[in-house]
Amino acid sequence: MGTSYTPPTNPDWWREPIERTEIWWIVLAFSWCVFMFVWMVGWHFVGPQNMSNEAFKTTPEKYSKHLTDQAAKYSVRKDAATGEDVIAPPPGSDVYLAGMQWQWRPILELQKGQKYRLHITSLDVGHGFSLQPENINFQVYPGYEMVLNVTPNKSGTFAIACGEYCGGVNALGHHTMLGRIYVKE
Repeated sequence: MGTSYTPPTNPDWWREPIERTEIWWIVLAFSWCVFMFVWMVGWHFVGPQNMSNEAFKTTPEKYSKHLTDQAAKYSVRKDAATGEDVIAPPPGSDVYLAGMQWQWRPILELQKGQKYRLHITSLDVGHGFSLQPENINFQVYPGYEMVLNVTPNKSGTFAIACGEYCGGVNALGHHTMLGRIYVKE
């Protein structure tokens, strides 16, 4: 038998008998792999981590019109920190949010315990939607509108960051791509 540095002396090394402890480790490792695979598949269906969502095709022009209409109807104030519009749509309504280099707009103000249909898309390149500190992450792409049924269960201020390196070589502003959702009692 050789070492890892020298070739084996027996060219038929794969026919050598396996030691009993090695067989137990192989069985244990294989069993663990099967268990983890079954657990992942099962958890996908029964775990609460999966967002209920829908996806539709859209265009930047069509989606921008939704954003403009929403701002005209539901704008309540300018954000003190950024000067951006804060949109407070009524419970049960469709709420529109867009990612674009390098911002998430508009700033949303939702009510705790109320249901909303949150529409999210990108108006330019692929972006990552990361809601913190809730650890909700998914990707949004131009031309596709993701629709999530959400019911905020905590009040507070939640940050939106882009979790996808957007813009390629022109991504100098990627680190500033932030948004905000306020949830009121």
